[in-house]
Amino acid sequence: MARVNETERLRDLDLSFLEKYNLQGPRYTSYPTAPEWNESVGPEEFAAHLDRVRSDWAGRPLSIYLHIPFCKIHCTFCACNVIISPKGREVSDPYLVQMEREIELHALHNDPERPVDQFHWGGGTPTYLDCDQIRQVHTMISSRFNLAPDAEQSIEIHVSWTTDDHIRTLAELGFNRISMGVQDFNEKTQEAINRFQTYERTREITELCRSLGFLGINYDLVYGLPYQTEETFGDSVDKVLKLRPDRIALYNFAYLPELMAHQRAIDASALPDGETKFRIFLAAHDRFRAAGYRYIGMDHFALPEDELSVALDHGTLHRNFMGFTTRAGTDLISMGVSSISSVTNMFAQNTKKLTRYVEALETKRFPTERGFMLSRDDELRRRVINDLMCRGRIDKTAIGDSFDIDFNDYFSEEIDRLLPMISDELMVDNASEMEMTFLGRLFARNIAMVFDAYLGKGKAKEGKRPLFSRTL
Repeated sequence: MARVNETERLRDLDLSFLEKYNLQGPRYTSYPTAPEWNESVGPEEFAAHLDRVRSDWAGRPLSIYLHIPFCKIHCTFCACNVIISPKGREVSDPYLVQMEREIELHALHNDPERPVDQFHWGGGTPTYLDCDQIRQVHTMISSRFNLAPDAEQSIEIHVSWTTDDHIRTLAELGFNRISMGVQDFNEKTQEAINRFQTYERTREITELCRSLGFLGINYDLVYGLPYQTEETFGDSVDKVLKLRPDRIALYNFAYLPELMAHQRAIDASALPDGETKFRIFLAAHDRFRAAGYRYIGMDHFALPEDELSVALDHGTLHRNFMGFTTRAGTDLISMGVSSISSVTNMFAQNTKKLTRYVEALETKRFPTERGFMLSRDDELRRRVINDLMCRGRIDKTAIGDSFDIDFNDYFSEEIDRLLPMISDELMVDNASEMEMTFLGRLFARNIAMVFDAYLGKGKAKEGKRPLFSRTL
């Protein structure tokens, strides 16, 4: 594979090589991954943990995530926790009452002086809310938490449901980053996934965001959807490049009808075969890089001047449940159904059921359903996996010093398992560090899986092996 590492052209890869590494595996937005979490972390445990670690925060920055689960229609490819309803305020107003109760709980258990340097709204579709509701929710946070003047405030939108007034309201409130789900502009593919969005409206929203001073615009694309070919997806790539967003996320469609009943509406015979899917990704990857985008990792691309690129160069790139982020070292607290908090060495996830969410908050309890308390070994492996995913290398000396270990001794079995990948030129190993090659970064998930102590254990023994998407 030396020629691919030298030319940085993924289209030169042999398909048999791709098949070898196209395995099911986690995306590592957390470690340990969500299937390992359990009910040992509940409302009381989470509240006690927040109180226990509060004295250690010492002004460290905070990230806040809000989950607005509502959508008007159900896109059949979607893997998010959503509530489908055309009723607008009839369903969203009662939800916001409960969300404010949860925000108040978090405010009581957090230091109000901690600077919030990241504030993200996801869903669902947050612009399901009208402009007055968006102002209301923003005030819920800004009146109880210390939003930093330079905070990254970001939101996900569905272009077809977002008005110009929505965008102007967001700009007035200080939002500076916006993410648009594009998926694919091809009408046949859009019809197959029940997702309709025109290029013209996408361009209008993009131009409006730029005129209002948004610092970053992201497009989400998905490959592996029904009726996609290298040619049809190439047309969508051409249109994206004309609009030149600051960031592009190129996601692999995870077709998991066993877990997501709504995906059964997709005609499996319309999905591209393995070779076509590979070619779609490889061609798009090379096109984005040729157009000046940097490959950040996994499925993310960014222009050289974008904060993701800068964070990659400075070693401050981080990975959490929102994907790649630019602010390492922050705790994350989250509000809304299914949302996940990560505070020091604890993960805590809210219930996915709206009725249970309401029941908990009406009794002034966190709606925490499950979570995980990390051991020292978990924290060590989380550091290794995060460094692989976000920096493309492992500094053996730095990790050894931080955790008082000899890296080669502690991970001797893992290093042995990495030998075939080193032979395939995915990694280079020397005395002080392990570094991924250009090609290795494409298979970062595969390399990270070697350091995952939970894969193949636990639930797999019970015949309940968790299902993950494929790495390509």
